Amino acid sequence: MLGVRNATLALSRVNERLFFGVIGFVGVLVVWETTAQLGLYRKSLLSTPSAIWRAALTDFANGSMAPHITTSLSEFAAGFAIAMAVGIPLGLLIGSFRRVDYLFNGLLAGLNATPNVALIPLIILVAGIGYEAKVVVVFLSAFFSVVVTTFTGVSTTAARHLDITRSFGGSRWLAFRTVVLPSTFPFILSGTRIGLGRALVGVVSAEIISANQGLGFYISLYGTFLDTARVMLGIIIFGVFGVVIGEGLRILERRFEVWRPDLHR
Repeated sequence: MLGVRNATLALSRVNERLFFGVIGFVGVLVVWETTAQLGLYRKSLLSTPSAIWRAALTDFANGSMAPHITTSLSEFAAGFAIAMAVGIPLGLLIGSFRRVDYLFNGLLAGLNATPNVALIPLIILVAGIGYEAKVVVVFLSAFFSVVVTTFTGVSTTAARHLDITRSFGGSRWLAFRTVVLPSTFPFILSGTRIGLGRALVGVVSAEIISANQGLGFYISLYGTFLDTARVMLGIIIFGVFGVVIGEGLRILERRFEVWRPDLHR
């Protein structure tokens, strides 16, 4: 017993965040399964971890889940990559040039205030119901987070650092490359992590409304059949995607945290 306790303490010290995260997750599963078996809620409404596990084994074993995961990941990757490729340069331009800010500020504010779900019917009319429409929805879901945080990063660049660069005869490009960009990079990573969650929401929204394949379609399809085990399975898979990618970005963000400017000095 003492050996188990010592091993547990050692494990918690190695990665305390992971250790308590796993404990919390397992605790929720135990409470969930126990309350279901005690009849404290109807299993047909929320299913149970054991039923979800059986559904996962069945759908992964017969290969029916793989196309849905592949489709959703493909739509997510394409839309998110385009959002990064457009959002980061645009945010840098808006933050660096006053007139560019004046040009795009009102338009971006208006579009950002518009729920992406409200635009999906229009996107379907323009792009159809295929792959391209899903990519556009994912792009719009992540784009504004990336632009806003990038612009914020440029705006918070310490003026004294820019003044020092210019006082030594440095060009505007040199100041941007050596001062603005390093100061902005942590903000870009933060925006990327926020945009990640919104992009996953965009995938689900687009596929639930109009799709014949993908995890959103999988959730919607089995929801119509009241198969809550598979509905919850689709939700959990989306959650796993978000946690894994989000943790990867969090690690990268901590790596560059030293670049974040101290605004109080």
